[in-house]
Amino acid sequence: MTSDLSSTGDTELDQCVAQWLQYDKNPKTASLVQDLVKEGAVEELKKCFSSRMEFGTAGLRAAMGPGISRMNDLTIIQTTQGFCRYLEASFKNLKERGVVIGYDARAHPPSGGSSKRFASLAAAVFISRGVPVHLFSGITPTPFVPFTVSYLGLCAGIMVTASHNPKQDNGYKVYWENGAQIVSPHDKGIAQTIEENLEPWPESWNAEEALKSPLLKDPYQDIHMQYFKAIQNHCHHRDINKSSEVKIVHTSVHGVGHEFVQSAFKAFDLQPPFAVEEQKDPDPEFPTVKYPNPEEGEGVLTLSFALAEKEGATVVLANDPDADRLAIAEKQESGQWRVFSGNELGALLGWWMFHCWKQQNSDADAVKDLYMLASTVSSKILRAIALKEGFHFEETLTGFKWMGNRARDLLDQGKSVLFAFEEAIGYMCSPSVLDKDGVSAAAIAGEMISYLATKNTSLSQKLTSVFEQYGYHISKNSYFICHDQKVICTLFERLRSYGGQKDSYPTECGRFSISTIRDLTTGYDSNQPDKKAVLPTSSSSQMITFTFSNGGVATMRTSGTEPKIKYYTELCAAPGNSDLTHLKKELDDLVDAIVEHFFEPQKNNLQPKPQ
Repeated sequence: MTSDLSSTGDTELDQCVAQWLQYDKNPKTASLVQDLVKEGAVEELKKCFSSRMEFGTAGLRAAMGPGISRMNDLTIIQTTQGFCRYLEASFKNLKERGVVIGYDARAHPPSGGSSKRFASLAAAVFISRGVPVHLFSGITPTPFVPFTVSYLGLCAGIMVTASHNPKQDNGYKVYWENGAQIVSPHDKGIAQTIEENLEPWPESWNAEEALKSPLLKDPYQDIHMQYFKAIQNHCHHRDINKSSEVKIVHTSVHGVGHEFVQSAFKAFDLQPPFAVEEQKDPDPEFPTVKYPNPEEGEGVLTLSFALAEKEGATVVLANDPDADRLAIAEKQESGQWRVFSGNELGALLGWWMFHCWKQQNSDADAVKDLYMLASTVSSKILRAIALKEGFHFEETLTGFKWMGNRARDLLDQGKSVLFAFEEAIGYMCSPSVLDKDGVSAAAIAGEMISYLATKNTSLSQKLTSVFEQYGYHISKNSYFICHDQKVICTLFERLRSYGGQKDSYPTECGRFSISTIRDLTTGYDSNQPDKKAVLPTSSSSQMITFTFSNGGVATMRTSGTEPKIKYYTELCAAPGNSDLTHLKKELDDLVDAIVEHFFEPQKNNLQPKPQ
């Protein structure tokens, strides 16, 4: 094989490909690489082999296919060998406690890769080292993995999923013994042990043998029962649910959610939601949608709206393909459908969780141990509710890994964590899952909708009353696409040396005066006495937050997984200031000013979000 490879003219690439072909036992990926070599397709080979997928706090996420930069049998084995070694070094009792592995329904026939296949290979690696593995026998929602880690007291969990990414992608998501996603320095430690364990161990390929091992257990039935038992702690209006005549449509967007949301509704004694027939069964091709992401709003929900019209339903619930997120839309009196933003749903669910808690707790002092969390780019509505109601609100960095770990710390201190959310339609309504969970959120939303129906109140009307009680919080989030890292760096560095002076941030943006600035790339916070940010900082990603004198907040940040510069803006008004038209215009003007003065899209050649 090596003689064929010399034609690439790149010694390092030749060696990488030769090692791959020595290690890879999947005939499909091996043959794809051999074909590329024969064709002399150097550029394509470089794409596959130039750099190994980076293992970060979100684990891995990449396209399925051959090579070290893709998700395939060999990279899954190498990743799991590294993770297994890291766990062996971290836990003396790993062989007593074990790990759990779950997977979604993704598959990539050209390379022979699928979530189920990857999960079986990961199980084989652990079993070869004498580690007990709880491998689900069927597809599950992502939240089942952190639930199982906590419920069975395991050392770690792996979920093979790419969530709502395009169909060719897959991912490998890792949970620690505390039931939350890993945070640094675990990611760096695991990345290092992966590099040290690239050669497959003798039994790592023996997935079939591993599936017969006494070390392999199937937690499916037990966890299915325990999960739906646990979420019933959040069912407070069973009588209303039983008699409710509210009609709800649900779509799982060709993912895993259908069966589990039906079971969640049953656990709450809610009428089963109408399922969108064309999308209810798992299908790795996602044939009816361009992107299987309910965050994209109406395009993904077209079939749901059609079914709702047919059945006379007024509410649509949608999960993303691994069912850890939840989108909601409601038919308005005008006949139009309103798709709620993640921030609006955070306000509704936050209000509902506290409303139910208050009904259950007569002790006035208990509120002092109650917490809600949100990520720093999400709405500040929970802060406003907390200030008025007396519970604690905390902000974390972006991503549920931070909220899950902080929630675990608070629970360990004997506190109650009632609710956490992020604007990307992620909600944690139960401490039994320390991650976003679209299954429990769907049932809890179903109960909230049924309760509001007894008061002749729609979700839209309730949202207005929450804003009138606690202050309007209106947000506008979007992004620009930029593939040039240099441009991104220059854009943010200009904000740090505004007007040409080093370490000098802007004091205004157009007509809007800036009151405070927090830069989580450098660790600067003008609002702190020592000018040092309280939240953790990371020099590898860009993130600056501006607070304006008019109550506006704007964060500009880079995305960890996509070529985007995102912005999140919100105008927080005091209770009583309900001139919505004025507030919306003020926010629109603020966003226009930020785009014009801080993003400079023409000068930086930034592509706006596609409509």
